[in-house]
Amino acid sequence: MKKGRYNIPEEESHENEQNNVLNDSGVAYATAGHTYLNAVAHNIAGKVQALKDMIYNPAKQANNITAHEKIEMINNGISKKDLEFLKQKSGLDYDQLSEVLLVARATLINKKGNEKFNPSLSEKIVSLADIYSYGYEVFEDESRFNNWVFRPNQALGGKAPYNFLSNQYGREEIKNLIGRIDYGVYA
Repeated sequence: MKKGRYNIPEEESHENEQNNVLNDSGVAYATAGHTYLNAVAHNIAGKVQALKDMIYNPAKQANNITAHEKIEMINNGISKKDLEFLKQKSGLDYDQLSEVLLVARATLINKKGNEKFNPSLSEKIVSLADIYSYGYEVFEDESRFNNWVFRPNQALGGKAPYNFLSNQYGREEIKNLIGRIDYGVYA
């Protein structure tokens, strides 16, 4: 059941119905401490799964995650474990990732397991995951898209899409190009 900003499990929402208050907009917020903490935990777990889905499950692709959810993921930081998922799925090595993310290779390697990257780097990782997720959906074949990223492309002046992934404007250009392919506009 949806209560304000958080998804509150059905069984908890019935017991705490009297503990909900309305804010200025008339949106119900749970005030009971236990219910609130459970709702926050469910919400955070959902965001972590959303990032993994974004990277690894094109059927639940990045475009289905709202900007607010992406902002929350970025502010919480992306873990080394999540970066490893992206690395494995995309076929990029640490040298290629460090070039695209504009960080030292050691920055990527030195993190362990669930340690998180700072918001600036997390934003770049989420943006890269967006591109790969969209590409996997459009190409319907991960290896075809992974190969396409490194092939010279006439629409990009003979450069490979990979060469455009290191900054926001380049990533936007690649996303637009994938969109043109999706709609059959690309020649």
